[in-house]
Amino acid sequence: MSYKLWAPSEEKRESSVMKKYLKYLKENKDSNFNSYMELYDWSIKDRDSFWESIWEFSGIIHSKKYDKVLSNGEDMLNSKWFVGAKLNFAQNLLKKKDSSPAIISFSESLENEEVVTYKELFEKVSALSNSLDKIGLKVGDRVSAFMPNIPETIIAMLATTSIGGIWSSCSVDSGTESMIERFSQINPKILFTTDSYYSKGKKISLLEKISSAVKKIPSIEKVIIFSLDDKIEIKEVPNTILYKNLLSENKELKFKQLPFDHPVYILYTSGTTAKPKCIVHGAGGTLLQHFKELALHSDVKENDRIYYTTTCGWVLWNWMTSALMLGATILLRDGSPFYPYPDILFALAEKKEITHFGASARYFTSLSKLDMTPAKKFNLENLRVIMYGGSALSPEGFEYIYKNVKKDVMISSMAGGTEIVSCFAIGNPLSEVWAGEIQGWGLGMNCRVFDSSGNSLRQKKGELVCTSSFPSQPLKFWEDEKKEKYKNTYFNKYPNVWKHGDYAEITERGTVIIYGRSDATLNPGGVRIGTSEIYQALEPIKEIEDSIAVSQNWDNDSRIVLFVKLISSETFTKELARKIRNSILKNTTPNHVPAKIIPVEDIPYTINGKKMELTVKNLINGDEPEKEAISNPESLRFYRDIEELRS
Repeated sequence: MSYKLWAPSEEKRESSVMKKYLKYLKENKDSNFNSYMELYDWSIKDRDSFWESIWEFSGIIHSKKYDKVLSNGEDMLNSKWFVGAKLNFAQNLLKKKDSSPAIISFSESLENEEVVTYKELFEKVSALSNSLDKIGLKVGDRVSAFMPNIPETIIAMLATTSIGGIWSSCSVDSGTESMIERFSQINPKILFTTDSYYSKGKKISLLEKISSAVKKIPSIEKVIIFSLDDKIEIKEVPNTILYKNLLSENKELKFKQLPFDHPVYILYTSGTTAKPKCIVHGAGGTLLQHFKELALHSDVKENDRIYYTTTCGWVLWNWMTSALMLGATILLRDGSPFYPYPDILFALAEKKEITHFGASARYFTSLSKLDMTPAKKFNLENLRVIMYGGSALSPEGFEYIYKNVKKDVMISSMAGGTEIVSCFAIGNPLSEVWAGEIQGWGLGMNCRVFDSSGNSLRQKKGELVCTSSFPSQPLKFWEDEKKEKYKNTYFNKYPNVWKHGDYAEITERGTVIIYGRSDATLNPGGVRIGTSEIYQALEPIKEIEDSIAVSQNWDNDSRIVLFVKLISSETFTKELARKIRNSILKNTTPNHVPAKIIPVEDIPYTINGKKMELTVKNLINGDEPEKEAISNPESLRFYRDIEELRS
């Protein structure tokens, strides 16, 4: 049973951007809503009017207004939003041009602070944009980036999109083949990269990876390299230009005016079981959706300071970067979130007075296991919102945050991702926070939970779906002009309904619980079980550092296999196995109790911090999965040829 952990004060409600938006609707649209749920219901019943109000309230910069808000709106796959409008993505992120900080960045150890003001950001983007124009970058050309999370990455993205180029980035932690597999599909004209990056205190060269990529992706005409320490040997990389040499000429920045749905980003699915899909997102839909989520749902205001632990290959980098359109300050730090000490990110939060702090659910679970108490060590009085994504956070994880990080803070859980460059479910500053639950569906997102026959469920687990189109839907998959792959991926189960692939539940309060990926759902004896239910039951067991639960094909059915990673001082014993089973039985049902519990040295994760349940499932069932998208590929050896799984 869940329980309430936090409620916003009347002062917080009244000062929120959401409340300002409600007043705007009352004064300009003659619409009066007394609660978030009333507002949400209107946003999905009259989505044309809702999204038009977001266009107006956001003050989106455009050179031509739309002729029609929504065309072909009943067809999810082929809806068209804000038909006829023309705008530029970068122009909307560069509205502000004063001396306030746009970006503050740090090295891994919080040294080497760099501040880029909005004025300086505009000037740097202007210079780089003009240089890219001279190089020959045209509207629709793809620009790839193999960059760490530093200001130059954001500058390069803005310069690219100011011209109408399409930006696509990949984490520097990716394996060489993983990076090549992604970029080779979209034929980039330019590659932005660095000579090296830092992780856990070590400098790691990228030149070998870059050289390999250039040889295998013939479309790359120019490689633009930024040197972290300004000492670089680039002889082995052909067609190279030094980044610093492109910033010397500062002419007027001209923003190319393009249709609302002109492509701005190409993002990639994880590629854990098949070739990564290249998802194309439009400029206008991304802008409106990110404005809604950052300003209304997350309460980001001008001069707020937002930090999210992310690589440049995770959608949350794109999401956080959009906070520039609100005049907020983005905090960047590249490297391990636990180096050189486990709570270093809260040292950053105190040092730079961060208002919005984001990380993966795994990050907070790890802090809990390490008994970290940031509330006692750091002054976090400016912190208003804690955001997390990547996977579900247990009720105990919520409790940990309120007890050990900050009592008076809104936890904004997010569920959505790469596919929609945004969220289906998200927090909001008007509602209460209940343990283990997301506050609700995002405005304008007509979401439901369906059973296998397409019946809508409440207070029962099922498939997370969306039944109406929205502006940030993918335009297409790259080189899938007829949208056949797109249709087969998201519309293959329910006609004209987006199936997201999450196993979810809507509570009696209208909050949302995510139980994990529906394709990784355990199904022993025909009973569907979300993996997060097992992980939550393991939270009290301090001996366990991490775990992963998968299904093994067995005796014409399936059985649950639980792999556990123990903290370094512990040993796996029959007594511990009994303790694990008893905890699962106490907190769930007999169906959740694993048939096998096996200790392993590591749990495989994607670069974005998601447990790779399908990868492990395929391995133990004799299938060979893709492994280049894994942040710790060496961990896979623990799941091959396990003797105990033969009986």
